[in-house]
Amino acid sequence: MLIRAIYRWSYVSKHNVQLPDEYDSIYHDLEPFWGIEPRDLLVIREELESKVDSYTIGRNSSSTISVVHYAFQAGKYDQLIKGSEKIIDLLRDVEEFLPPFRAVFSPHDGPNRLSDYGVKSALLQAASSQTSIERDSLPKINSVGWISACSPTSPARRKGVNLDMPPPRPSKKSFIYDHRLSMDPCLKPDHFHHHGQFLSHNSGPSPQHAMIPEFSSCSTAIHHNIRIPTPYGWVEDIYPRSDDPEWDDKIDERLLWRGSNTGIFHAQHIRWRRSHRIFLVEYTNELNGTVDLLLPSKSRKEKVGKPKRIRGAHINPAMMDIGFAGRPISCSSPTCELIEKKFPWRARQSVREAGNYKYVLDVDGNGWSGRFKRLITSNSVIFKSTIYPEWYMDRIAPWVHYVPVQLDLSDLHDALAFFRGDGNGDGAHEDLARNIANAGRQWSKTFWRREDLVAYFFRLILEYSRLMSLDRKAMSYSEKST
Repeated sequence: MLIRAIYRWSYVSKHNVQLPDEYDSIYHDLEPFWGIEPRDLLVIREELESKVDSYTIGRNSSSTISVVHYAFQAGKYDQLIKGSEKIIDLLRDVEEFLPPFRAVFSPHDGPNRLSDYGVKSALLQAASSQTSIERDSLPKINSVGWISACSPTSPARRKGVNLDMPPPRPSKKSFIYDHRLSMDPCLKPDHFHHHGQFLSHNSGPSPQHAMIPEFSSCSTAIHHNIRIPTPYGWVEDIYPRSDDPEWDDKIDERLLWRGSNTGIFHAQHIRWRRSHRIFLVEYTNELNGTVDLLLPSKSRKEKVGKPKRIRGAHINPAMMDIGFAGRPISCSSPTCELIEKKFPWRARQSVREAGNYKYVLDVDGNGWSGRFKRLITSNSVIFKSTIYPEWYMDRIAPWVHYVPVQLDLSDLHDALAFFRGDGNGDGAHEDLARNIANAGRQWSKTFWRREDLVAYFFRLILEYSRLMSLDRKAMSYSEKST
């Protein structure tokens, strides 16, 4: 393993990876698994390989990286195996330096391994003391749906999840200080009412009886899927600069979003009306009622006063250009017809058309958003609303590279008004917006290159291989072994 670590260091040095040894996300994703007895962990992985809707990528001592096993429903192979192609393509760059391994991947957009708080806590404690727990000795799960993953003292446990009683809109304005913490539904239980990830399963499924080492493109604070640096949606910066004008050359100051009505299946018996994309389009196009808006102060020394109540018909058309594109999908026939009639549907935009907007919104779909890489490279300020802390979260800074937005969008109008000012542009902070747009693009070009994806994956496979070894100490680097 030492020689493989040296190869990895050689790779990151050769390719000028700016953060060569900062992989806290990998550490946190794998940490609880270190508390499981290795023999049991191998059995769990073997069981997982046979579960429907999974594929296994592996390498033995003499073969290339390939899909070594899959388990799909009949007729689903072509659709579900597609995601493996770009993953294998990334790993090919360092194939000769990777140890033998077998890793099971979910082919779906979202995570599916709900944690149990008691099980995870016991494993974290064992891992911290460098001991392990046999599978049969793990605590019994406490099956109370989504909140099974939450601490008994958390707001979610104290409040519970009653989807028949939607929470009221927040009575006080607040902006995001810690984006990662703001994504945690244990801390913000209203998330269970606002996102298709949760609404799709009502009060939630039962948690896993043990931690399941399954890789996926995203996870949440209450799941334990192992996140990968997903190549889906990754693009080279190859568009002509005329498609992504400089900040000062962009002419449209409305907030842009186009997308499909993904995020939940839409049918009569499902709570799709409160899902995140449906609410986004409805809320930002509402002409009736009012919006409480924090107007930006004209001086940075002047405090922002109380919100001003403004008619939706005045503010939304002026500030928002948000609508569904194409035709309704992921819905039953009568519900598709209802969605098409009720919500605004607009033509799809080309990259050049979208490039005219100074402000662009990025929201989750069925899982994480696959368009963030493209958007943050576009010289626009990207507003991001999500519950999925992605693999790069430790490497990017909210309010420096992008603007974080509450899941319930209660701060959306206020944040946009801060940068572009009121209807006359008074109180605008366009200099700060320009800085964020430029910093986001520079970050993308410096820290989210193909080589950065490969370096992250390289380290992830090395750490995972140590974890899955029957002799973990022998697979671990130490100065005594040098």
